[in-house]
Amino acid sequence: MNTATNVVEPRIRDIHVTEDEITAYLVDGRTISVPLAWSWRLSDATPEQRSNFEIIGDGQGIHWPDIDEDISVEGMLHGIPARRPMRGYSDVSAIGAGI
Repeated sequence: MNTATNVVEPRIRDIHVTEDEITAYLVDGRTISVPLAWSWRLSDATPEQRSNFEIIGDGQGIHWPDIDEDISVEGMLHGIPARRPMRGYSDVSAIGAGI
């Protein structure tokens, strides 16, 4: 028995960002929420910067131009948080040397 299914790519219709979470409302009716801490740039941003976003790629992601942050709907669905960059080697060396 062969069953054909229509696979619909998840697309964002709208988002809401609070001090604690990012909530995406998808065009198919689903709602996804992830902790704001998953994006260190958004965590460090002001409320005004968080509210200045654009939905990109026909709903495939969100871009915050003020802080140069991008989050994809796939990343939200699969639970992929953004990692804060590590300090440069020279910074680590200076700390290790007690400088």
